[in-house]
Amino acid sequence: MLTVPEFIRSNPKLAFFALVAVAASGFGQTFFIAIFGGALRAEFNLSNGLYGAGYSAATLLSAFVLLGAGPLIDRWPLKHVAILGTLLLIAGCLTMAFAHSAWMLLPGFFLLRFAGQGFMTHMGMTTAGRYFTENRGKVIALAALGFPIAEALLPTTGSLVIDHQGWRSVWLLSAGVLLLAILPALYWLAGNAGQQGSKSTETKRHDNNHYTRAQVLRDRGFYYLLPAALMTPFVVTAILFHQGAIADERGWSLSVLAGAFVGYAIGHLLALFFAGSIVDRIGAQRSLPIALLPMFTALLLLAFCSAWWAPYVYLTLIGIGQAGTGTASGALWPERYGTTHLGAIRSVSQASMVFSTAASPLLIGLLLDHGVSVTSISLLLGGTVLFSSLLTLTASLTPQQTSAADN
Repeated sequence: MLTVPEFIRSNPKLAFFALVAVAASGFGQTFFIAIFGGALRAEFNLSNGLYGAGYSAATLLSAFVLLGAGPLIDRWPLKHVAILGTLLLIAGCLTMAFAHSAWMLLPGFFLLRFAGQGFMTHMGMTTAGRYFTENRGKVIALAALGFPIAEALLPTTGSLVIDHQGWRSVWLLSAGVLLLAILPALYWLAGNAGQQGSKSTETKRHDNNHYTRAQVLRDRGFYYLLPAALMTPFVVTAILFHQGAIADERGWSLSVLAGAFVGYAIGHLLALFFAGSIVDRIGAQRSLPIALLPMFTALLLLAFCSAWWAPYVYLTLIGIGQAGTGTASGALWPERYGTTHLGAIRSVSQASMVFSTAASPLLIGLLLDHGVSVTSISLLLGGTVLFSSLLTLTASLTPQQTSAADN
């Protein structure tokens, strides 16, 4: 008989709500949208630069809008938030499916990036952080499993459908899956969460000394911790986006690169199974600088080694680091600031993450275009990771963290 794991037994429906929401964000993530790049550029006669500029502009706009929309999860019932996010994501898919000019790609990209990468991820991680306290790290790690699940299913399936039915069919199919499967699942799993009196007794018992978003923005420690929380999406997006240029300079073949990405996926997936336990044991704030060490090591390896086996090792290390930092940063804000205004607080970090993923490919691309070597870029990124890790050590604990430690 299938039994529910002990760490989610207090509210399994909300734990799986978080997992489904994060997995559904894949429809608006770069790893899925990227498979349409060639078809869209050919269909609308777009250059690489113009196509990339439109995508970056839509991504940046989505970050601004998320700052305003993020607090909705603090005020609305969770099922209403789920309906809004899913319908906007469906609208993005349909806009792409029926786009008949290049200009229609802009609202399509915006809806996908805002509702997918931004809002659905925000909704899933906020739910995991808000409704679980003792096992928060494990539940956030469970929710984060949605990323590798989406990475494994969506690009492969979408590429097959493009080959047989064309790219518009993929967006129609995506809208159908969201409407007929994801939306009903999220609505049912949300239950009465977010309505008056629906907070768990576990959460109520520990929710003291809550910060508002304004108080967080006045907290010096927030700015000491935020760079470390952003380092992984910043570095991973830059490295993966420019992986072809890196491989060319290092002399790695496409077959080696394809095999190395298997290591990245495996490292990411397996590390999630123990990342949550570490966060629950020593705390998110202490875990975050430790979780950055695999990424720092990976960047050093990339800087100084061009052997055929190097991409297997450094991408596996990046996958491990992504799992650790994603779990630690997801648990950090409720641990540090409480859960009453978690949606508003997380919207700041989520919007900052979106900004970082829009900026890093551009910045690294400019360095490559100006002849900066992969070694220099890797050392620059590694130094930034190390600095952000050390910066976390200067952030003092908040009353929320002190109170939780005393209980």
